[in-house]
Amino acid sequence: MLSRASSRCAAAGLSFRRALATEATEQSSVRAKKPPQPHISTAIVLNRAPILTRTPTPFEQAYYAYQARIRRTLHNPFPHDFYFKQGTLLETRFNIEERKRERLAFGPAFLEKEDISEEKRLANIAAVEQLAQQEGEGEELMSRTQPADLKEDFTSLNRRGQRNLYLLLHTMENEKDTWRFPQGDVEKGQFLHHAAQKDLLAECGNKMDTWIVGKAPIGVHKSEFPNAEAPERVVFFFKAHILAGQVSPEGKNVQDFAWLTKQEIKTRVDDRYWTSIENILSDY
Repeated sequence: MLSRASSRCAAAGLSFRRALATEATEQSSVRAKKPPQPHISTAIVLNRAPILTRTPTPFEQAYYAYQARIRRTLHNPFPHDFYFKQGTLLETRFNIEERKRERLAFGPAFLEKEDISEEKRLANIAAVEQLAQQEGEGEELMSRTQPADLKEDFTSLNRRGQRNLYLLLHTMENEKDTWRFPQGDVEKGQFLHHAAQKDLLAECGNKMDTWIVGKAPIGVHKSEFPNAEAPERVVFFFKAHILAGQVSPEGKNVQDFAWLTKQEIKTRVDDRYWTSIENILSDY
């Protein structure tokens, strides 16, 4: 009886060890099927800040005009006789400019009729205009629309002066035309922001004066898995400003570049890339 019990225990132990071995083999096969480590890259969101103040909206224009009327209604009369000698050309110029300001604030019906002849009024205006020319005043302001806007020159930094512009590169990757930010790989042991600066110089040349805002990424983009064995590509975005200079493409895959607004970027990049960068770009 003891021998039979011993043989049964030995058989049970053998089957248990076989079960453990089978389970360990299955777990090792599962571990072997894990995807490889992700491929990390960095990209620079290079920004050209607005160089012109934005044109006020109709609501803002109405608000400013209303506030100007209130200020002119409540302000104390300006003692022009203290600052300008009576009968001088400077006093005449002040009176003409003051009437223009009153007309702009309250309308033509608010002004009293001048107690001078038409010939005298025209002579005063001509004398004031001649004085302005002698003093270098009255020059026309530069147009807010630049030739680059009319020609749709997307490589010019002078276009869209009221908007934030971002640098995009036109590259050929995997036999496919792609628009993206300046981008490159991260070497082992290299800081991400150092890699971003290096990659910007490698693709855009050294003819720009740029400044990376911080050492922390402002966004991340993850590409789709092409297959189970290929590594996932992860791109960390860093923000930077251009202070002077212009792009001089040097990367072998870079075919062209463009300075684009947020809305223009949306029309050039793919949907997955746009989802990753939409919230890190300025609407204006």
